[in-house]
Amino acid sequence: MTNTRKILVTATAVLAAGGVGAVAANAAAPAAAAKTPVTADTADRNLNQSTHLTIAAATKAAQATLDAATKEGQKISVAVVDRNGNTLVTLRGDGAGPQSYASAEKKAFTAVSWNAPTSTLMGRLSQTPNLKDIPGTLFLPGGAPVQAKGAPVAAIGVAGAPSGDLDEKFAQAGVAALNK
Repeated sequence: MTNTRKILVTATAVLAAGGVGAVAANAAAPAAAAKTPVTADTADRNLNQSTHLTIAAATKAAQATLDAATKEGQKISVAVVDRNGNTLVTLRGDGAGPQSYASAEKKAFTAVSWNAPTSTLMGRLSQTPNLKDIPGTLFLPGGAPVQAKGAPVAAIGVAGAPSGDLDEKFAQAGVAALNK
């Protein structure tokens, strides 16, 4: 026999034996016992509950923010993020600058991360200047947290108005719309 033929015959024999062994191993395995589902009691101290804004509420807040800016002739973008900083809704108003979209998301992320308006957080930069180096944050006015029972559940970020004070004013209009 040639070497190639010997290799093929040997490989075929190994594969066949492996297949038989696998079938034999599976046939001999005991039937798996019925598994009981794992349950968790919400009273367990290992679990948390958190409150999140619904998409409907986030959309309402974003639209109220955009409407407040439009009423004053301002072209802005608005972002609403959840408690974890994930974007729920972003609206780019007609004529808003291309940078405003990302800036609004970053301001919202910053406000929810520290549960404080971004204008307040700007003051912390003088004591801790490296805060501005945290990825995804933007320490400029225009981010406002949304709270439930004193804890952050979301935030609204606005960018594009000629001043941060206006951005924050419009973000606060969105927060106020959630209380109506």
